[in-house]
Amino acid sequence: MKRSEFLQKSSALVAGSLFMPSLLANQAFTKKPLGVQLFTLFGKIDQDVKGNLQKLAELGYTEIESAFGFKPGFYGLTGPEFMAMQKDLGLKWVSHHVIGAPLKPRPGFDASRMPKFLTLKQNANELVDTVAAAGVKYMVCANIPIETKAEVAEAVELLTKTGQAAKKAGLIFCYHNHDSEFKVIEGQRAFDVFSKEIPADLMKFELDLGWASKAGEDPVALFAQQPGRFPLCHLKDFDADFKNIVPVGTGIINYKRILEASSKGGIEHFFVEHDMPKDAFESLRLAKTNLDAIL
Repeated sequence: MKRSEFLQKSSALVAGSLFMPSLLANQAFTKKPLGVQLFTLFGKIDQDVKGNLQKLAELGYTEIESAFGFKPGFYGLTGPEFMAMQKDLGLKWVSHHVIGAPLKPRPGFDASRMPKFLTLKQNANELVDTVAAAGVKYMVCANIPIETKAEVAEAVELLTKTGQAAKKAGLIFCYHNHDSEFKVIEGQRAFDVFSKEIPADLMKFELDLGWASKAGEDPVALFAQQPGRFPLCHLKDFDADFKNIVPVGTGIINYKRILEASSKGGIEHFFVEHDMPKDAFESLRLAKTNLDAIL
């Protein structure tokens, strides 16, 4: 439904919504655009940027969150070039992911195959300036070392400074969680420390609903604890044992319940993400179909 059609029909729904609150909740969400985190296409997006974005538009997605790739800049393009390409395709570029600090390769992982990334620890001002110049609204720290209490303290300092620089540049800075932020390490959880020690006007959260659920957290409860601090979210699903990521709507997570409560958290942008899928576009097709059916 186009926005103009929704507005024309919304007045007729208002009276009925007094008696059907669940319908109102669903209707309120369905006017929200659905986007894709381009890490879903990692290793693929660089090969044909325009062609891959076109496929996303054809699937019905309307918003984009970019991430790092194998080529410099934004998949080999400058910020203005990448922005113009998306506008031409009817897409809206909302957010960009950056890395907090150099990645720590897992044992047995061949890091030589990975591209070299700019990081907040080494290139914070450059990243802030580049993202701001592109015209993107949000800049998100995708991850940062938090394996010890000392690393968490260092992360707080870096994220706070980045938030200050981002705010000055007109950006909204967010932090994206995995499940590790909810693990107790040396008597504390990184998520709790970030929430308490970094002011909300300097850093908000992009809540990855899948990783939070894997950690045993209830996203609805998190919304209630910090209402309005989650402008962005990732829609990710897992199998019954939380061992494998699966297309959204085919796994264990009750997205209908979570999304009906999303306004409490302040969520405005919803990005489907599937890490390293076998068939990215099939996963995204299923996710779009399932989310449309749920909502």
